[in-house]
Amino acid sequence: MTDDTDATAPAPADAPYRDASRPVAERVADLLGRMTLEEKAGQLFQTMIEVGSGGELSEGPSAMGVPATTDMVVKRQMTHFNVLAAPPTAREFARWHNRLQELAASTRLGIPVTVSTDPRHAFTDNPGTALLSGPFSQWPETLGLAATRDERLVEEHADAARREYLAVGIRTALHPQVDLATEPRWARANGTFGEDAELAGRMGTAYVRGFQATGDVAREAGLPGTFGERSVSTMTKHFPGGGPQQDGEDPHFAYGREQVYPGGRFAEHLEPFKALLAAGTRQMMPYYGMPVGLDADLGDGPETVEPVGFGFNRQILTRLLRDELGFDGVVCTDWGLVSDAEILGQPFPARAWGVEHLAPVDRLEKILAAGADQLGGEACPELVVELVRAGRVAESRIDESVARLLREKLELGLFDGARYVDPDAAASVVGHPDLVAAGRRAQSRSVTLLASAAGGAARLPLARGLRVHVEGASDVDGIGGVTVVASPAEADVALLRLKAPYEDRGPGFEGFFHAGSLDFPADVVAHVAEVAAQVPTVVDVYLDRPAILGPVLEALGDGGSLVVNFGASTPALLDALTAAVPAEGRLPFDLPRSTAAVEASREDVPFDTADPLFRFGHGLPI
Repeated sequence: MTDDTDATAPAPADAPYRDASRPVAERVADLLGRMTLEEKAGQLFQTMIEVGSGGELSEGPSAMGVPATTDMVVKRQMTHFNVLAAPPTAREFARWHNRLQELAASTRLGIPVTVSTDPRHAFTDNPGTALLSGPFSQWPETLGLAATRDERLVEEHADAARREYLAVGIRTALHPQVDLATEPRWARANGTFGEDAELAGRMGTAYVRGFQATGDVAREAGLPGTFGERSVSTMTKHFPGGGPQQDGEDPHFAYGREQVYPGGRFAEHLEPFKALLAAGTRQMMPYYGMPVGLDADLGDGPETVEPVGFGFNRQILTRLLRDELGFDGVVCTDWGLVSDAEILGQPFPARAWGVEHLAPVDRLEKILAAGADQLGGEACPELVVELVRAGRVAESRIDESVARLLREKLELGLFDGARYVDPDAAASVVGHPDLVAAGRRAQSRSVTLLASAAGGAARLPLARGLRVHVEGASDVDGIGGVTVVASPAEADVALLRLKAPYEDRGPGFEGFFHAGSLDFPADVVAHVAEVAAQVPTVVDVYLDRPAILGPVLEALGDGGSLVVNFGASTPALLDALTAAVPAEGRLPFDLPRSTAAVEASREDVPFDTADPLFRFGHGLPI
């Protein structure tokens, strides 16, 4: 802060940083020069925030450990927040956003808030990774977008989500996720574009262009096709590729902290990130994983990478991402690397893999030294102040990161006309029938037929007018072309909706992650066989990661059909099964034949399970 600036006085109305006609670099420099160390420190943190009842600000601790909003904005001087569950209506969401911005405007410098979110347009319900769609339009999961192989569809999806985000004030997407799902057991496969680096790069590029309004869809709508006020900034994750987790365990938890490369394929996991850097993604998130035994070329030939989580790793964030790949955007760590927490009533230790022995302030120092600009899921700016006051971190280093963060706010127009949103417009845009219809059609298109009955009622497409018994679904309203009946005895065909198996590791936060065995329980397989013996049967399996489908296919017999989906309502599924909407899905990964094949495969090598039951790209016409 300049010596002649009163640290308690509001900035003048004619301060250069408030002037939209001035260049962004000039505005950043002016604002940075007016900031106290405490105000700068607040910018370096982005944590969760909740929407209060009726769209009010949330002012109390919650089950997710979220502090009071006023405490974070006014006392800790934070201006970046990851919003959790949406209120029931877009109007309430927009009102909450405006109240949050009004609170931020009341502070000394009036720095606007940037609201971010995990994906919230599909079917996942996990507060640590993605949220149910709520009032927003609902589309297939990222795996389903990849299954269509349609880049235009991906861009249209991202554009639709961009419009709905903008309507309620969300300006940063904590996605896309372009990790390669090379370990079939990994719980985070659902958010990826699958197992193939080239496909992930193509689909991810379209995704970035749609959200940032820099692609064909935006230009056709009359937007300039450049990053700005109508954009949502994308935070691509998880650099440099989070897929090769040892035994498929996830590094949200201590038992999954090791990331391994037995096949030496580090460079292949990096490829999608290079594609998205070329596409102009604005932000990057490193993963929790701790590389073990990794020798990689970081620009100067092979070297051993320090076995610490990627958010702490200077070789990865500065040498590789900044220096070798030339990235000058925002780097934000994954959530909760510094402080222990309590979530849903249970202890949740910091994901400080490889540096667990360090005190929180020392972990933060290592993150800043690694080259990160911002800490996700943390709210401890006082530790940054402590480090600078003690001479352990130069204030100029803090300035580098704050300048990047302020530049992003300015380029998004948050200091200017884009600060507030219109609740009436939000109610009109979010969940608009055209967007809902487009999402439902995309769900149908992503349905993937693996095996078709040789003949009879279960052969696809299903004939219109059939009597169908449906199990495993509560959303049978809106089904067209068939009649739903109560039992197999009344039916021409049965439709059994299953979900990919997993080991229940609850209660608490851990229970949201579908990990462990890919084998269906014996009673599920036996029930498929029981129904299939009574009536021609179609089995549909929701794949949030691969599953071992051999026993299910055998239980169906020749008279049954097997399809998989990656996020599809029952009406959307029936649209595909009756060919009302063409089902175009093709597998975005291999489906393994056995647990033994999975256990024998190498975590970092794509398509490495022996003799898969169905291969990447498989999908029959309906």
